Amino acid sequence: MTGAVLTERQKKWFATVQANLEKNTGRSLADWVEIMKTCPETAPRARAAWLKAEYGVGQNHAAQILDACAPSAGPGWDEAAELRAALWKDPAALAILEAIEAAAAAGIISGQRKGYTSFSRAVQFAATRPLKGGRALLGLKLEPTASPRLSPAVRRESWSERLTAVVELDGPQSVDAEIARLFALAAERG
Repeated sequence: MTGAVLTERQKKWFATVQANLEKNTGRSLADWVEIMKTCPETAPRARAAWLKAEYGVGQNHAAQILDACAPSAGPGWDEAAELRAALWKDPAALAILEAIEAAAAAGIISGQRKGYTSFSRAVQFAATRPLKGGRALLGLKLEPTASPRLSPAVRRESWSERLTAVVELDGPQSVDAEIARLFALAAERG
């Protein structure tokens, strides 16, 4: 696994979103910052919904605008070590993440986000996040029928909607040969 935060494809995508804000919305980032001063909402999701309802701004540009208006108090997406430490505070859950990382093949890029750790080659094929009680949820880009241990992803997670199968892991011992096989299969198909 490499130490990169984003794949080359993801870096290009972020750059494109940033570069096309004015072209796609008709306004510069500075204009949007001024407009946001009139937003009656205070919560980030409500502010993003307001942008969409009032101006037709999509989710990616809304995130860019909101970040320019009020950068998050915590670490940013490019501060992987800080994001990891903040998310994986529970030592038991961290041990599960480390077991997943140990099972990952070479060439896998692990990207740390605020709410989950992603795994990509060209695109994201897996993600995991801690659960209460020292457990973790692993999402995979697989059909749930690929293993009896998998369940359909029924909750909308903050990671990619392509991750259609999930498995709860209750300790590093849960990351066994079957999980390693499923992880490799998702990486291959991803």
